[in-house]
Amino acid sequence: KMKASVLDLENLIQGFKLSCQTEGLSPKTTEWYISFVSRFVRFLQSRDFPTNLESIRKAHIRDFIRYLQVEARTPYSDKPLSPATVQGYVRSLKAFFAWTEKEEYSDGSIMRKIPVPKAPVKIVNTFTNEQFIKLVELCQRDNGYGNRNLAILFLMLDSGLRVSECRDIQLNDVDLENGSIRIRRGKGGKERIIPIGSLVQKTLWRYMNHARPQPLTTQVTSLFLSDRGLSLTKSGIQQIVRRYGKRAGISGVRCSPHTFRHTFAKNYLLNGGDIFSLQK
Repeated sequence: KMKASVLDLENLIQGFKLSCQTEGLSPKTTEWYISFVSRFVRFLQSRDFPTNLESIRKAHIRDFIRYLQVEARTPYSDKPLSPATVQGYVRSLKAFFAWTEKEEYSDGSIMRKIPVPKAPVKIVNTFTNEQFIKLVELCQRDNGYGNRNLAILFLMLDSGLRVSECRDIQLNDVDLENGSIRIRRGKGGKERIIPIGSLVQKTLWRYMNHARPQPLTTQVTSLFLSDRGLSLTKSGIQQIVRRYGKRAGISGVRCSPHTFRHTFAKNYLLNGGDIFSLQK
């Protein structure tokens, strides 16, 4: 029989965190898991419920889910938690208790029959062809960084890249001869090669050969650079898209890199792509 201190949830969370980090989960996912499971522990403590793994019961978890749905509030706006956030908490607990089973601290059964609460499906509007053409025309008229911004817009629509993946592309990841780009740090830290169309190849060639700023130092090897020769940041790319959307007077759709991703997905499926390939 293990010592009670070993099976204390606060102690186990440290082991769970190390496991997430060594198994290649992204820092953001690891942070969410630890934050959400830690809130569960604080809830147990506030109710004088046990925090030893062997003493946790399904009733404690159901009480916590009910608390999230009815009483809990977001830290800054004092609004109720969204159904999607509650889902995130339950999935985090499922991951944590599955880990305790894998490490043989428990049989893991406590979460198996607790379902993830349903959340309404959020409909995300996508760009129309007319809206995208407006964005392209603005880039083409922009003498400053139009070539760079046009390359970013075309690449995101053509490939469905996440904004962080777009930011992380290095100059030597681009293979214009074979029409592909290496994505080194995709979701879950996975590396993959994505194909790019001829229009993106042409736009990238023009940017790389005629418009890419001089890097500030030899250590700066990112594909997309700011006017100071530094790597564009995630928020920098988001601001570019938002600014063009405002100038183009686009309404009825959120002008963000994520909308390009949804637009790519819709176009991909409409053109006969399958959902399983898309999820990669």
